[in-house]
Amino acid sequence: MPPRKKAGAAPAARKAPAARKAPAKHKLAEEFPPGEVLTDSAKKQWKLGSPIGQGGFGRLYLADENSSKTVGPDASYVIKVEPSDNGPLFSELKFYMRAAKPDMIQKWTSSHKLKYLGVPRYWGSGLHEKSGRSYRFMVMDRFGKDLQKIFEECSKRFPHKTVLQLGLRLIDILEYIHEHEYVHADIKAANLLLHHKHPDQVFLVDYGLTYRYCPDGVHKEYKEDPRKAHNGTIEFTSADAHLGVSPSRRGDLEILGYCMIQWLCGKLPWEDKLTDPGYVADSKIRYCDEISALMETCFPGKKKPDELAKYMEAVKALAYDAEPQYQKLRDILLQGLKALGAKDDGKLDFSSATNGEVPVKAQKRKLPKAASEDEEESEETEVKKKVPRGRPRKAADTSPKAPTKGRGRGRGKKL
Repeated sequence: MPPRKKAGAAPAARKAPAARKAPAKHKLAEEFPPGEVLTDSAKKQWKLGSPIGQGGFGRLYLADENSSKTVGPDASYVIKVEPSDNGPLFSELKFYMRAAKPDMIQKWTSSHKLKYLGVPRYWGSGLHEKSGRSYRFMVMDRFGKDLQKIFEECSKRFPHKTVLQLGLRLIDILEYIHEHEYVHADIKAANLLLHHKHPDQVFLVDYGLTYRYCPDGVHKEYKEDPRKAHNGTIEFTSADAHLGVSPSRRGDLEILGYCMIQWLCGKLPWEDKLTDPGYVADSKIRYCDEISALMETCFPGKKKPDELAKYMEAVKALAYDAEPQYQKLRDILLQGLKALGAKDDGKLDFSSATNGEVPVKAQKRKLPKAASEDEEESEETEVKKKVPRGRPRKAADTSPKAPTKGRGRGRGKKL
């Protein structure tokens, strides 16, 4: 593995790259009136309804296929619009056009015997001229509430069973997008939406940070770049990303691990200092070397969620360019459900969290029976070399003779 410093140089305490300056602001699209008709690149026409959201880069509208009817609140589509000289939607479009066409998602869902796959389907895109300005737009499935709002409404705790079932659905999603040469790099509750008609179906959205980690089957190399340090959402982004390494499959799975831990215990250990990227990075690196300490910090005095510890250990063992064993990760979470006396029934119950307590086996609490039968489900939505996940050892190790192996030291190979 290539050393980060010249041979013979005394290793110093690892210092995370400083936070970068905020990027220049993107222009926001003007608000279009209901009834505006947009024609996509396949010459199909779409009619806009009411605006339902606004992000940092564009606006979101209810939409439907063009007809004489007004687009109502029950519309099945949404259209995202932004000025064509902005970049985020263009980046997102590349993913959707390559990997999210309805027939592709349906074929993969059927071959893997899934009831649904939480990847939004891409229905069309194009350019629209208005008032002398050019706008880019994309047509997607419509969704409902995001998990961040639900998390906050639930006093920042999700039930243990629900956390594991969300993890299982996310592993399916990640396996699909990874198989299509992309990583998401920004998994979080705010980017997880429930279907507006099927609330037990969860979808991963916002592919603005997606990265093609393996174009044409060639995996990107592990390379630290301080200019790219701390990309993503700071409380969840991977330790590699803090070092400016391009996103990878193991990075996505690491981010998912942080999400599951937060959903179960309510707060990650570094959340008090999110304005200090170096502190957050060092905390993650330290805890990735000591998963048991992470569990103790997050679940003090409680029965520890062993399956989450096993999941994090399995992710830690991945090389940067290694293909994850997705089924092994699913099996770990399924064992966690079994230990709870539960099973993966596809139901997402957000109402029964008990302040983050992980049930002790001796309690043998029975889960309430489902009140109704399962609803019919029909909807479908650059990289690090792993250094044996020995991420830089503790940041406090400043001894001149301290070992130099660590997460940032060519983790693409095993020692």
